[in-house]
Amino acid sequence: MSPRPVAPVQALILVDLQAAFVSGANPVPHAAPLLERVEDLLARARESGALVVHLQNDGGPGADDEKGTPGWELHLPADTHRGEPVLHKTVDDGFEDSPLEDLLRDAGVQELALCGVMSEMCVRATAATALDLGFRVVLPHDAHATYDIPSAEGISDRVPAATVSRVAEWSLGDEVEIVARAATLDFTKP
Repeated sequence: MSPRPVAPVQALILVDLQAAFVSGANPVPHAAPLLERVEDLLARARESGALVVHLQNDGGPGADDEKGTPGWELHLPADTHRGEPVLHKTVDDGFEDSPLEDLLRDAGVQELALCGVMSEMCVRATAATALDLGFRVVLPHDAHATYDIPSAEGISDRVPAATVSRVAEWSLGDEVEIVARAATLDFTKP
């Protein structure tokens, strides 16, 4: 994790902050403090004029985030007056089959921060592609989350969500900038 001050970023990408995962009947562990940190990031990004992009997973029939159901709704709605885009996806990577790269490049974004759910799935996949595309990526440790991995007989005991999130960060290698607290991250206009 970065021990030095972190340079501001030009964009905030909110990954799948949908009701099913953060405020529904089965939210990720510690969803309330996660949402407080994300709301703070979002307010500061908007205030600075940074680009804000919302990713929304369109879950299939019967999924907690099935498209059009209450669980599918964004917990933190996009600000349409500011022109915040909502990009729909059906895979983990927010760049796959999406205009996300063009949107970032057209806005002049070179540096971005990611927050949201699930750490080891959509957050990690989107961060990995952003790194591959040459973006500077900052990942606030306390602004992404996931669920526990259940035990699997003969394989492992239950893996706590906090461990899963940390492993997801670690798996991104040394190019990603991991900061301990979202509160230390600043934004700037692209």
